[in-house]
Amino acid sequence: MVLPRFYPILDTEVSLRRGVDPVEAARQILEGGARILQFRHKQFLSRQALAWLERIVELARSSGAILVVNDRADLAKLFGLGLHLGQEDLLPSIARRVTGPDTMIGYSTHNEPQLRAACAEPADYLALGPIFGTVTKENPDPAVGLTELRRLRPLANRPLVAIGGITRANAAETLAAGADSLAVIGDLFSEDGNIRARAAEWIRLTSLAAS
Repeated sequence: MVLPRFYPILDTEVSLRRGVDPVEAARQILEGGARILQFRHKQFLSRQALAWLERIVELARSSGAILVVNDRADLAKLFGLGLHLGQEDLLPSIARRVTGPDTMIGYSTHNEPQLRAACAEPADYLALGPIFGTVTKENPDPAVGLTELRRLRPLANRPLVAIGGITRANAAETLAAGADSLAVIGDLFSEDGNIRARAAEWIRLTSLAAS
């Protein structure tokens, strides 16, 4: 599969901390041209969170973008979404018993042993990180760094998403180190509040880096 180079992750906690309703953030990201969006909600799945997801599903479908849900195989199955799994979630091989064979599944890794093990799993793409220090995750794993990303990239026999501390300032060098796609979380939110323009800027930036 071919992933878009810009892979925005809408973390509901980060969005609310920035004073932006998650549905509005998703709307602007998609209007900015994003072709994929991950909905990440790490807290209890309340009625409010489910309502956010239902609205974002509608927005993604109307824009023709792929929507990926974090951690929850049941929600991926229910809404017909992609699924992203972490090291503490179900293995992709187990999750496929819930989602079926056609669901797009991504799988996070943080080091060489995890990346090697992930290559034996039926995941469509892998993520590696944090590449840089990150403030959007509690108790993050040690930073991988660009040198290690470059060394580990040949081990992954499928698309590799770099995640963790990815900003416009380090995007080009992260792609040059071997990442196929860049997961962006905190840098989706601009100082002026124009998320739509920031998403469009990310798309231009990653397109230039690819050329």
